This record gives sequence, structure tokens and C-alpha cells, in this order.
Amino acid sequence: MKKIAVILSGCGVFDGSEIHEAVLILLALDNNGAQYECLAPNIEQNRVVNHLTQQMTDEKRNVLVESARIARGEIQDIGKVKAADFDAAIFVGGFGAATNLSDFAMRGTECQLEANTLKFARALYEAKKPMGFVCISPVLAAKICDVGVVLTAGEDTAVSEKLEQMGAVVEPCSADSMVVDSEHKIVSTPAYMVGKGPAEIYQGIEQLVRHILLIA
Repeated sequence: MKKIAVILSGCGVFDGSEIHEAVLILLALDNNGAQYECLAPNIEQNRVVNHLTQQMTDEKRNVLVESARIARGEIQDIGKVKAADFDAAIFVGGFGAATNLSDFAMRGTECQLEANTLKFARALYEAKKPMGFVCISPVLAAKICDVGVVLTAGEDTAVSEKLEQMGAVVEPCSADSMVVDSEHKIVSTPAYMVGKGPAEIYQGIEQLVRHILLIA
């Protein structure tokens, strides 16, 4: 049975993991007979947003603790696991990918990844193990992978331009589909970057999951 790492960045679309995307990834993995383990960095969130008002707050929250809400408490600190114990990884979307797993939201093309997240992902990449990137998380792949990695940001022109400036090759994609880079073993789908609801984005997510399991 393939063991897949699911990388979370908090709990909630505006400052952490997009919950629909996270749950649908776990559902697709379960439906396709895969074992999974949720991981997140044990760090303070860069920002906390009131999801009712969509306004920033002064609260302090921990990424691992918040991610544990989605994982039903079954989650590991990404800094304390070995990439060698996994066959592949899937990075969940949500703004936390751009504020907690990286500082892309603040620094754009000059962004850096959270240290333990980068270490884990680079180890997978160097071992030629596949990785999937959902929604905004392909910005992470542009820093993890070599120049020329093929990614999608759906139809988001601004993000696509930044990905290209970071050395990626960008392809447009609908929410019910995916983009595959066979050379680098990278699969991406835009999900809520363009999708309107769970049924639509699940189609793209399940295709991504199936392909990851096929090549893992």
C-alpha cells in the first residue's frame, strides 16, 4: 500500500489549509486504497484571519495545532519525519501555503519556504518521488524543483506570471483537470483557484491523486 504525506498549513482558506481541498484529497486517497499521514510544520502562523469577517486579527495560532483540526488529531511535525518513509506527497491549497509554508504572499518571486517543509520536499524530489500541488501550492513547487518544472495556476494571470519569473513553465487548467510534468514527477490542479464547488474540484483532485499513486 502506498503511503502518501499530505502537507497542511493550518485550518481555513484565508490563513491556512483550504478545508474542502484537504478533505477531498483525503477522500480521494482513501477511495483509491492509499495510506496517508498528515504533516505540518510546528511554527506560529504568519497571520490569523477571522473567517467570518475576513479581517486580520491579533490572535496567535500554531500551524501544527490548527492543522490537527483537519487531521482529527492524527498529524506529525514535518520536521520530525523522514521523506524516505513516504512514497509521495500532496500539498494542500489555501493561503497558508503562501503565508506559513512559504512567504510568497509577502515576497512574491523572492519567497523562501519554511525550512523543514523545504527539507522534506527536497528529499522527496531528489529521490525522484512524485509530488502533487493543489490550488495556490504550486508556488512551492517552483522553489522546490529545478527550473523548467511544469505547473498550473488555473487561469490566474498574476500568479502564473510570478511562477514563470521563478523559472516554471505554466499551463492553464480547469478545476476538473490536472497538469502533469512527467520528467519532474510533479502533478498540479487549480481547485478553488478557478473551481466553483466541491464536486467540480474533486474531479481534478481525484485525477491528481490517481496519477500520483500510479507513478509512486
